[in-house]
Amino acid sequence: MEAVSRTAQWTAAARALETEREDRLFADPYARTVADRIGFELLERYAGGGTVPFLAIRTAYLDRAVVEAVEERGIRQVVFLAAGMDTRFFRLPWPDGVTVYELDRPALLEAKAEMLKDEPRPAGRTRITVPVDLTQDWTGPLKEAGWKSEEPVLWVVEGLLFFLPEQAVRTLISTLSAHAAPGSVLLGDVISRTALVNPLARTFLTALEDDGNPWLFGTEEPEALLADCGWAVREVRQPGEDGADFDRWPYPVPARSVPGVPRSFLFTCDLPGTGFEEEAA
Repeated sequence: MEAVSRTAQWTAAARALETEREDRLFADPYARTVADRIGFELLERYAGGGTVPFLAIRTAYLDRAVVEAVEERGIRQVVFLAAGMDTRFFRLPWPDGVTVYELDRPALLEAKAEMLKDEPRPAGRTRITVPVDLTQDWTGPLKEAGWKSEEPVLWVVEGLLFFLPEQAVRTLISTLSAHAAPGSVLLGDVISRTALVNPLARTFLTALEDDGNPWLFGTEEPEALLADCGWAVREVRQPGEDGADFDRWPYPVPARSVPGVPRSFLFTCDLPGTGFEEEAA
């Protein structure tokens, strides 16, 4: 796989460690399989910067938000962009009739298919992999795979935005709103610009860059970014805040008004004009 795809195995290794805790936030019985040896090597290489507790919290937050979107909002199309080694199709309690689309680079999807080839497909749901380069046109291949732009969709953009330059981030998020029907939801995460130059994470950030996976984008104002790109923000949470703590975050959480603090953000958005954003407010 390309170097950038290896980070998917790093995050899978973190999910495996969380799964093996007695007080685990979630259970991912497939994480060790898809992490493989390289995932745990990278977990050791990228140690520091609070990445392991963050990855556990991010997974738990998005698990909960995904389940809420399909069970309470009734969404039946779920698209994971840069799906990586995500295993939610296999491990979450999906309602019948859900179709999960996983978009990523061809080599990663091929490697993942080989790793999971012996795993039984859960009944009542469909998984479709769509090999694409997200820097090129991907909506066409997604439509060819069966996705219906006129029906509500749950977009999940996990662990992707900080690897993209700013214009690519804005183009991607705007594309998601432009191709969303009423009732659609966007979930994801982003970091602050300060996190890109955090001296306490210099070793971690340098290792990412040396491996060909530099972090490129951050914003101190995720709400403004998402709104500018066509989304109504339901919530933005920092790990450790109410709704994104899970008794796992070990660090203080300075108020957003405090400048110069490296931050991570988890967000849930609705398509404006559907009524859901007023309900959330």
